[in-house]
Amino acid sequence: MAENETDLIRMRSPNTTPSKASRYDEFFSTKTWIEGKSRFSRTTVKAGKRILTSTSRRDAELDTTWQVEHLIKDIDDLKAYLEIPQCIHDHEYDVSNLFEDEKKLGDKGIVMVDTGDPICSAASLFDMETYTVIAFTEQKLFRKLLDSLAPAHMARTEKIAKDFPGRLWRICGSEYASEPYLSPDLYREYVVKYTGPMVKTIRKYDRYPRIHSHGRLKNILPLIIEMGPVGLDPVEPPPQGDVELDWIVSEYGKDLVIFGNLEITDIENVEPAKFAKVVEKSLRDGTGPNSKGFVLMPSSCPYGRKIPETTLANYRTMVEQAVNFRR
Repeated sequence: MAENETDLIRMRSPNTTPSKASRYDEFFSTKTWIEGKSRFSRTTVKAGKRILTSTSRRDAELDTTWQVEHLIKDIDDLKAYLEIPQCIHDHEYDVSNLFEDEKKLGDKGIVMVDTGDPICSAASLFDMETYTVIAFTEQKLFRKLLDSLAPAHMARTEKIAKDFPGRLWRICGSEYASEPYLSPDLYREYVVKYTGPMVKTIRKYDRYPRIHSHGRLKNILPLIIEMGPVGLDPVEPPPQGDVELDWIVSEYGKDLVIFGNLEITDIENVEPAKFAKVVEKSLRDGTGPNSKGFVLMPSSCPYGRKIPETTLANYRTMVEQAVNFRR
């Protein structure tokens, strides 16, 4: 249904390999094995005098990966991680696969470059509790981590923006520093300072950066605007978010194309007749008088491999109403 009846936005990343100068294999190794219906991967890192490990699990029934052990477990681990030579972050990027995917897609939609930012890479090294405590109480040390990651992100952004011109981008990570996890002041320090230059680099090459940020937006929207993106997603309604779509469109609709506003929890759980009213509200609010543009889409997607009938019915409703919508 999506392939045949909607405008597709394919999230893709370029082929990426460690550069010859990275020395990546000196410090990182990965082992993968199967237990029952699950595939596990363990990464081992030589960091200073410490050995750090992380473990992920992917289950056959689910289209997602669980991080069951995070790499950095305390401040001493973080200090050790920062002793690893910065050359490990050096990579080479080949965008030929993006052109190939775009050719296969044809006129069904567009290819979108999907990327994280420094806060995304940094926060995902920890479990959420450890991350928020260290980011709040050890700000100097956490900035040192961001400083170590930022140059590689900037080099990647510059290379791809130059080699794959005129496309949409999605930049992930913003939500790690949004409320209720961290304050807007720290959002400025951890996101605007590091993600803002990525946005500017993408804009420099006449590309289209979109900020991806789940959850609360109200107090960080001025900071998002300050970075200069052209789009924002997924703009979740309350209670997942803290602002209604019509308010965002009225206040910021001239600056941002809005993507999203349909909660995956609603798609999976709300009775179809009621969900139809949710879709109608999103379409009307998103295309209000101040709207630069609105793309109706879910905040996420189902990760079970068997899709319940309610979910399928609500996807049908979403597609039919979007295709037939006239304001």
